[in-house]
Amino acid sequence: MKMKPIASALAAAGLGVAVLAGFAHADKGVLRPIAATAVAATQAAPNVPTVAPSPAVALPDFTSLVEKYGPAVVNVSVTGTMKTATPQIPGMDPDDPLWQFFRRFQGPGGGQMPRGEVPTRGLGSGFIVSNDGIILTNAHVVDGADEVNVRLTDKREFKAKVIGVDKPSDVAVLKIDAGNLPTVRLGDSTDVRVGEWVIAIGSPYGFDNTVTAGIVSAKSRSLPDGNYVPFIQTDVAVNPGNSGGPLFNMKGEVVGINSQIYSRTGGFQGLSFAIPIDMAIKVKDQLQQHGHVTRGRLGVTIQNINQELAESFGLKKLAGALVSSVEKGGPASKAGLQPGDVILKIDGKEINQSAEVAAKVAEVKPGTSTTLQVWRNGTTQDVKVTVGELKDKTVASNNKGDGERGRLGLAVRPLTPEEQQQAEVNGGVVVSDVSGPAAKAGIQPGDVILSMNGTPVKSAEQLRELVAKAGKHIALLVQREDAQIFVPVDLG
Repeated sequence: MKMKPIASALAAAGLGVAVLAGFAHADKGVLRPIAATAVAATQAAPNVPTVAPSPAVALPDFTSLVEKYGPAVVNVSVTGTMKTATPQIPGMDPDDPLWQFFRRFQGPGGGQMPRGEVPTRGLGSGFIVSNDGIILTNAHVVDGADEVNVRLTDKREFKAKVIGVDKPSDVAVLKIDAGNLPTVRLGDSTDVRVGEWVIAIGSPYGFDNTVTAGIVSAKSRSLPDGNYVPFIQTDVAVNPGNSGGPLFNMKGEVVGINSQIYSRTGGFQGLSFAIPIDMAIKVKDQLQQHGHVTRGRLGVTIQNINQELAESFGLKKLAGALVSSVEKGGPASKAGLQPGDVILKIDGKEINQSAEVAAKVAEVKPGTSTTLQVWRNGTTQDVKVTVGELKDKTVASNNKGDGERGRLGLAVRPLTPEEQQQAEVNGGVVVSDVSGPAAKAGIQPGDVILSMNGTPVKSAEQLRELVAKAGKHIALLVQREDAQIFVPVDLG
């Protein structure tokens, strides 16, 4: 299953064929009148006793919302060129066996095959946030476009200027030369509640102003390619072409920008993700003012807390973000943050999931100070950090020897000085063989164990003593290649 951006890359002719084929299928009698079927059933069973109707359940009505804000949602179409490594034969797939034939045996004067570049077209959505023509959409909708066109619901079309593109957040800002335009109303994505009704308006497959509805399925979703964006997950039907369109709440406020779907087929399968509008607006403001986005960073690697890790570190509830590694010489390192610290709050705001840390830190202006409340050695303490600037590095990414196996099921040995230098660690033991609880937890030969429950491990004997005194659950800080992560182990 793959994450897919939901911009549509459809050639104009291809779209026409798809649309006509769809309506032709509907005309073959697949759709049948419900009323006629219901009448026939009633006539066939005239003696069915009358049952009192149950009280009517009010379903959400989106008509007023769509009438008021639908005109502020636009169709975004882009044209560009794509470089190709091989010559192209119009209308023929290079995997077709005949492709090589035509490529090799074109007669003299048989014409030239296009080389190097082929034209591309794409479709997406957007929405107007100010009446002078400022439009928000997804960065992947306009990425690499030579020309961007915007079509309003009144059929007017404009060439759009790309004010700025921010790929990490997948937000882009467009401008069209028009005035007195309809606009959306912006909401507060922090007020979004799981289970509430939301709707999307966009141009799936080029069908302008298509309205779909659903509920919020989850908040602060961290996706594999989502960087620091805490996505809003919904079950609203979105498809290719919905990218960049607004996600509305029942108040008619935009709370997100529809960006990605989780799909095996390329189409909607019940999992769609939207960028929180609060984040998008901050990106928009920076793009308009500076042409680029500046973000803060801590220089740590973090992971979510599960039940076993919470017990290992003595946490009272499953919340916060566990620091698994600290970048040497980075902002967090200078402030004294350590692997094994659990970040509970940032400037007084609680952290429930690790994805929230990266998003909140990114919003802090580089060079300013922020206060982290961390859990360390069974107590809370405040750590002041001067936030650095994110460039090419991540803000906070999510992601037979000596010794006897004993309760843990590990055979370990000390690292040689050369191995310590290569791994850039001080101390630690390397796993030479694994079984039992450690194997079930995912520990592998070659892993370097750096600490247990926050206590640095210097030798196999020390590790054995720590395990002997431990309770049912422990947390091992493990380095595997260049990554460090806490692994919870159930000792039973």
